[in-house]
Amino acid sequence: MTQRPRVPELAREMAAEFAGTMILILFGVGVVAQAVAASGLGDPQSLGGHDSIAWAWGLAVTLGVYVSARISGGHINPAVTVALAVFKGFPWRKVLPFCFAQTLGAFVAALIVRWDYTEVLNKFDPGLTTKSQFVFSTMPGNGSLPVHTWGAFRDQIIGTAILLFLVLALTDLRNAPPLANLAPLIIGLVVVAIGMAFGSAAGYAINPARDLGPRLAQYLTGYGSAWRDQYGDFYFWVPIVAPLIGGVLGAGLYILLIGRNIPDDDEEGVVPTEPKPEYDVT
Repeated sequence: MTQRPRVPELAREMAAEFAGTMILILFGVGVVAQAVAASGLGDPQSLGGHDSIAWAWGLAVTLGVYVSARISGGHINPAVTVALAVFKGFPWRKVLPFCFAQTLGAFVAALIVRWDYTEVLNKFDPGLTTKSQFVFSTMPGNGSLPVHTWGAFRDQIIGTAILLFLVLALTDLRNAPPLANLAPLIIGLVVVAIGMAFGSAAGYAINPARDLGPRLAQYLTGYGSAWRDQYGDFYFWVPIVAPLIGGVLGAGLYILLIGRNIPDDDEEGVVPTEPKPEYDVT
């Protein structure tokens, strides 16, 4: 029997990150297109509202992680990749390739959603303005609340810090993590909770690839204002830089407050009775 050619490890991991992030954005951006544009045209079949957006993004994270976790660890977020490189030994030589694959996956997925919702978006917002810009990329105050650049910057640091703190807590094999490969599901619920509690000030991108890839896709398909917010200020850098800072802060806080204080089983005389979970973002 002919053996398949061996694909280099990094190429396999990049393919997994591309696919996982593409799944994330297909469902995430798709639900915003439906809830905002289709609902705005009075479609009775569309599930409008903040809750449907929060739940769909959470499910999108769960599905994206399940797609990619076995091969690449299921980062699907440059903030996760960078935080793991800083604190958990993830190889720095893989950081840029992972981030590129994640952003490319987000870009391709956003192009698919843009194509599929062409008629709806053009009818809802013929000028392709900020009225529908946040279908693809985030803006301060979701385009309507009195939040500006630095308020959104603060929000993205806080939201991503919460995400990484909990990602490390849920995947730390010494910290009673979810078993039976349920960690991706619980991480998806974390994203739902962040969306419901911290979704107003900046649209909870908490993921540079999630914002940059779709922003580039919308710019190339007619949104001339894609790089700016509703005030006309250059904004695209906020959901890139702030999540990277927040991710490192959140992961560092987890290690400081919890990770370094967990006793080893042998120190406590405890014999583990549960199998180790298969899922591990590292």
